[in-house]
Amino acid sequence: MKKNETTNPPKRKRVKKKVFRRLFYVSFLLSILLLVALFFSNLLPMHYFVLIGIALVLFDFGMLSLTLKKDWKKRFLGSFLTIVKMIGTILLLGYLVHTLLFLQKINHGNYNTQNYSVIVLNTGNYKDLKDIKDKKLGILNSKEEEGLQEAKKHINKKTSVEYVSVTDMDALLEDLLDQKVDAILMEDAQKSVLEEMSNELKNKEKIIYTFSVDVELNDGLIKNVDITKEAFNIYISGIDSYGKITSVSRSDVNMVVTVNPKTHKVLLTSIPRDYYVKLHGINTNLKDKITHAGIHGIDTSVKTVEDLLEIDINYYAKVNFTSLIKIVDELGGIDVDCDEAFRAYYEEDEVVNYSFKKGINHLNGKQALAYARERKSLKDGDVGRVKHQQQLIEALLKKALSKDILLKYNNLLNALNDKFVTNVGTENITKLIKQQIKEMPSWEVEKYTLEGTDAHEYTYSYKTVKSYVMMPKEESVTTAKDKIKNIMEA
Repeated sequence: MKKNETTNPPKRKRVKKKVFRRLFYVSFLLSILLLVALFFSNLLPMHYFVLIGIALVLFDFGMLSLTLKKDWKKRFLGSFLTIVKMIGTILLLGYLVHTLLFLQKINHGNYNTQNYSVIVLNTGNYKDLKDIKDKKLGILNSKEEEGLQEAKKHINKKTSVEYVSVTDMDALLEDLLDQKVDAILMEDAQKSVLEEMSNELKNKEKIIYTFSVDVELNDGLIKNVDITKEAFNIYISGIDSYGKITSVSRSDVNMVVTVNPKTHKVLLTSIPRDYYVKLHGINTNLKDKITHAGIHGIDTSVKTVEDLLEIDINYYAKVNFTSLIKIVDELGGIDVDCDEAFRAYYEEDEVVNYSFKKGINHLNGKQALAYARERKSLKDGDVGRVKHQQQLIEALLKKALSKDILLKYNNLLNALNDKFVTNVGTENITKLIKQQIKEMPSWEVEKYTLEGTDAHEYTYSYKTVKSYVMMPKEESVTTAKDKIKNIMEA
């Protein structure tokens, strides 16, 4: 009996001390892992990193001293707080690893995806690509020579055809309708323009084969600056398509975001989609809608906007319909203040029918997309739509920089994954995050929309029929240039 009384208590104490020490070792190891991850992420200002390191070390050793006390209440408190800290550290590591993986997977826009269709008349007997062997295939010679050559290589591997080349889309359509060719090969963005101008193709077409080619971009578009010290311009392109973000498509949203990190001022300059401009690199005097610049790739859109506003665009970001829906939904919706009641109704893969009231509207992803796209029922038409797009950008920024983002952070990263393309480098993104954490500034956002007058003119994309365009007001373009200059040089 005496033997048990003298030997068992010391054994239990030794066991308890081992458990407490192991708890400390695990907690301390997690602290080291967190600090290593924070260091290599380069997201925190150095003084924050040092303070966090000191706090973690002091906490771990403080809890160790508590767990080794004789007082069971102190031991319990130390153990409990250590476990809570370990859980918190694991959660922070999860957030950090998720962020690092997201930054590594950002699509930095080194290629365009061109989606092609082989189209025949729906009255014919052609059902598959092999059915047009040795037949005439109409193609459209355009600026995208590299993409077209890759498309021809793809077709040549599948079958043999005789290519018949034309220089504009309406001629290509006429050749198909007059049966001068058996089929035509069209990139989907060009096809969308043709269907926008005429119902003939839509009513008489049958698609027998589809495929995609990736065309590498010679990205001379980046004009790098230290974005924590120098003002810069980002071109935002919102393309009118769902699915793969690298796809070439019309650019329905054309916005220049001018950011001055020293004054914490942001200017959103929007260009209506039908603005009648000279497309960069197109060797013709015929102008076109700025939305059609997107058909020729993001590089043409960027350089066309540079020409119009006489500015340097340092970076670009491209989003599509899918991007907006996912981002808004993962943020838990956004609030916009609408200055007029209107209804958005259109039919695509599904019927869209939403009503918006005057005043504050809380929008989910699909409602936000409808809000951004509708123009026909607005008093100011396309100008009103552009204002709504600016509202959405501002609302997204406000929500993303709010405290609410902490609970939705991982979901937001998942929503952004593969949903946008940008040539802003990862290093610059982390610099901007670090500066935001360090200074926590309040950003002042100003909005401006280029103005114009309604007109009907021939366009480069569709030369034979006049279509609606917006003729630029020179004084409005001059005002936009001045506003951008004032933000840049402040």
